[in-house]
Amino acid sequence: MSLQPFLASELARLNGLQNGLQTVRTSGAGGEVLEIDFTAVDSMSCAFEELRLEIPRLKTQGFPALQKWAQTLSQRISYLLENLGPLEFDPTLGQVLIRSVKPDQLPDGTRYYEIMLSASGAGCFSLKRFRTVKGTPGRDPVPIQVTHEVLYKLCDDLLASAP
Repeated sequence: MSLQPFLASELARLNGLQNGLQTVRTSGAGGEVLEIDFTAVDSMSCAFEELRLEIPRLKTQGFPALQKWAQTLSQRISYLLENLGPLEFDPTLGQVLIRSVKPDQLPDGTRYYEIMLSASGAGCFSLKRFRTVKGTPGRDPVPIQVTHEVLYKLCDDLLASAP
């Protein structure tokens, strides 16, 4: 199932959004729920704080399926600013952390993607982007900026590769 028609309709509806927060939500035939927190949308691109995909069947798939999905996503999603790779595996909590393999190095710090896969609760995929500032502890979320086409591909790849 492609999410492109739904996303195209929502992006057209949100065209012109600036400095706001609009959450878009849709459900798939297999019980999947996609949510995207948009902060800006124009005719060619968009920015969002987080993309979440609930996949209820993850709860029954077992940890090896989550590990395999992490590997598949890391190889398949090669069109973001940085390549991704699994960083931490926690079989006890049923979670896998994926991050940018080589974060974007800026003069004042770094920026990187972070994906959390979780088999607990509703079974969830979450994509965010963070920045760190040299000399300052912690990290801050930053919007993910992509073209409409990259967003379509990302969402379709998530659904197509999910266990």
